[in-house]
Amino acid sequence: MDGAVLAEPIMERLRKRNPAYHETAYLFILAALHFTIERVGEARHITGRELAEGARDLAIERFGLMARSVLEYWGIRTTRDLGELVFALVDCGVLVKQDGDCVRDFEGVFCFRDAFEQNYPWCCSRQTQDS
Repeated sequence: MDGAVLAEPIMERLRKRNPAYHETAYLFILAALHFTIERVGEARHITGRELAEGARDLAIERFGLMARSVLEYWGIRTTRDLGELVFALVDCGVLVKQDGDCVRDFEGVFCFRDAFEQNYPWCCSRQTQDS
């Protein structure tokens, strides 16, 4: 690898690689990884599904009803986007992966509309006028 590329700040490399994602999205992924590791109670490999679910839960905890809007502002619209962010961090040497890990591990883990709207923890089903 070219020495000039190595000297380039990581955030610059991430922005060039995936300009669709706000730089805060990468910081959020790292926070979600830390959140998920603490939740499982041990430092170990975290699967794509576990990290996606941890990111969902952290977003709800931090941003409440605005979670989906905040994530979408950063360019995160699906769980696949979470995987794209993770693997961009892997490519930059910030995170490491195991041999079997791939972006597809993050595909379809949950639907953002369901997770952040319909199944939001504080929501309750609306009763009809007849109830």
